[in-house]
Amino acid sequence: MFRTLLGGKIHRATVTEADLNYVGSITIDEDLLDAAGICVNEKVAIVNNNNGERLETYTIAGKRGSGVVCLNGAAARLVQKGDIVIIMSYVMLSEPEIAAHQPKVVLVDGQNKIREVIAYEPPHTVL
Repeated sequence: MFRTLLGGKIHRATVTEADLNYVGSITIDEDLLDAAGICVNEKVAIVNNNNGERLETYTIAGKRGSGVVCLNGAAARLVQKGDIVIIMSYVMLSEPEIAAHQPKVVLVDGQNKIREVIAYEPPHTVL
């Protein structure tokens, strides 16, 4: 049996752009993708903390060190520049793999620069 668990997460990133006319996807600073273990073209779930919208799309690498988090295409209707989002990828693991699995949770500042990477989120805390 396989289960779906959190693989990587970019927690409370600030949307830097929303480009309705782009083909689609989310452009993310390559440093953030690497830190969270999220691949280019990987499916991600996105939660908008400002309005509660949830969506799925795939990733495109943005310029390394730029802090870019840009929702493209139809997803641009669900966010605004300055919104706070959580970006999550998931992995499918076998029962034996689960015990050793640790997700990569990337905490960022207001400019989407990495503050810390953790593997465990304490319950009932604001990170």
